[in-house]
This record gives sequence, C-alpha cells and structure tokens, in this order.
Amino acid sequence: MVSNQIDFIIPWVDGGDPLWLAQKNKYTINNKIMNTDDHFKDWENLQYLFRGIEQFAPWVNKIYFITWGHLPKWLNINHPKLTIVKHEDFLDKNNLPVFNINAIETNLHRIKGLSEQFVFFNDDTFLTQPISPEVFFQNNLPVNVAISDIMHEGVIAHIIVNDIDIINRNFNRYKGEKLSKKKRMLKYFSKWFNIKYGLHLLPTLLLWRWGFTGFINYHHPQPFLKQTFKDVWEKEPEVLRKTSASKFRDSNNVNQYLFKYWQFVTGKFMPDSYTNAYKKRKYVNIRIKEDAIMVANDIKSNKFQMYCVNDCTSKSRYTKEDMSSEDFEFCKKIIIEAFETILPQKSQFELD
Repeated sequence: MVSNQIDFIIPWVDGGDPLWLAQKNKYTINNKIMNTDDHFKDWENLQYLFRGIEQFAPWVNKIYFITWGHLPKWLNINHPKLTIVKHEDFLDKNNLPVFNINAIETNLHRIKGLSEQFVFFNDDTFLTQPISPEVFFQNNLPVNVAISDIMHEGVIAHIIVNDIDIINRNFNRYKGEKLSKKKRMLKYFSKWFNIKYGLHLLPTLLLWRWGFTGFINYHHPQPFLKQTFKDVWEKEPEVLRKTSASKFRDSNNVNQYLFKYWQFVTGKFMPDSYTNAYKKRKYVNIRIKEDAIMVANDIKSNKFQMYCVNDCTSKSRYTKEDMSSEDFEFCKKIIIEAFETILPQKSQFELD
C-alpha cells in the first residue's frame, strides 16, 4: 500500500555543450578513470525515459529534472508534472560548478518541493513495462533487496568501501554491542532473511559473524525517503560536505548507495524478491558494438521491466581503447531504433 505521493528525479548533462565544456576544462581532473568522457555523453535517447514514465508510470507526482543549465531541445518545460532544477537551486553555491554525480546525489533532499518518497533515476535507466507504485514503495517504505556481499568490483569500488565504512562506524561494534550487526539484523529479521530472497540468503548467512561487509547492488531506479538523507547528514556532515565540494568523482567520495544502505540497517525498507530485482531488470555495460546489438535485441523483446544502458565506451580499466566515433554512432542508432519499436509515440513531455 502506498499512501503518499512519489516523485521521480532525473539528472542529465549534455557533454557536448561548448559552454559546459569550457567551464569543465578550467578545472583539473585528478582521477581520470572515474571521470572519463562516457560519463558525460548524450546518447540522444532521453526522450524514451520520459515516454516510458508517461506510458508505464502515469501515477508519478512530479519529475524533477536536474541540469547544469542546458536542456534537451525537444523537452516541453511547461509540462505540469515537470520541474527544472538547476545546480544552483539546491547545491551549495560555494561548491559550484560541479561535474560530479556524487555531489548531486548526496544533496537530493535539498530540492525544493520534493516529496518524502522519491525515486532516483540515472539518465541511462529506462522503464520498459507497466509498473505500479508498489514496485518502489510498500507501506510507505522503499522496496529493495538487502543481500550481503563481500565487496563491490568496479570503477567505483573505493566509493562503495567508503559507504560501507560509514555504515559500520554508525551501526556496528564501533558504537557498542547494542548496535552490532547481529542484533540489528535480528531486530529486522524478516527483512534481512526474507523468503523472497530464496537461495540468495546464503551470502548473508555466511557473512553473519562479520560487520557489514557490503551488499549486492543493481544500477536501476532507486527508491528513497527524504528523511534518510537528513539523518545521514546529521550523523556524517563532514564526509558529505567533502563529497559535495568535490568537482569531479574521486575515490574519497560517497554516493547514493550510502543512503540505500542506511535504509537497510535502520529497517526502513520492504523486501523485494530477487526475481523482481535481478531478473526483471537488466544492466549492460556497452563497451563494443556487440554489446549494443544485444541491448537493442533485449529492448525489442520487451521482456524486462527496467533496463540500464550504461556507457563504457571510453578507455578504462576494462576497455583497452576508446570506442571509435563511427562505432559509437552505430551503437546509438540501433538503440534508438530499438526504443522506437516499443515507445513510438511522443509523450507530452516532448514538444510537437
């Protein structure tokens, strides 16, 4: 049951905007692996996120569209459900400009008018089937899967470690036995050891004796309570201020997962099934043309509830070289064509 309004938040950047580029190029990037060009590319498919919301989640209350200042040319900024939010509208002006999604994520609760219940969409995450509000919130709590893991492998691994360190600092043996992992998990036993997780309960059982070692993650729209952000800021202001002041992503940052984990350990979530979280939703890193072909086929099959098309086309620890401009245009084209097969009608968020 959902009794409150649910808002969506979508951040977006046009990495090809010459004014934005000129401002970005004034600053030095210390961690180039975390700030490759693929974090800022426009795949020209954002309209399909809006089409999916209108068709598959028409119950949304408001959509808060976060931007540096530029806007897609096709966007109908007069749509009654749409609110444009510029960085200066909610971020500390002393930290601007920022080119760091972590600085944005850690301050979402400051967006004026935002509902207590909201869902954060990255601009590469799409709705591809009808969903109800209960997919994101039940009993006015975020729906999620709390399954233990040992570590996160990937470019943001250090950031995830920072998130977990803060969780342990506040909710494990550092604060006394009454806040230990075991007692906290027992307090919310039905959420941590829910039958919906199936055999995937095993990692949580095996890691029972240690502190919070980590959680399995999925890069899809995430439901949050605004109060959670306020609570974390009250407890860890210094860490969050440092991330907020970080112009580019860095290994000393925290990110949105900190707030998700906080909801886990405080019991402010409702268990989702493993099938819903990991079978009905798909995440793909596009590194080569074949990845994009697979994504296009998946989208056209329309067998997933949500789909993440993650850009990994720049040289990094997993990619030997940048994708050529010709291959990138090919990938972009076939993915747009695939979305067009399932969402061919313009939404009211688009200009005529």
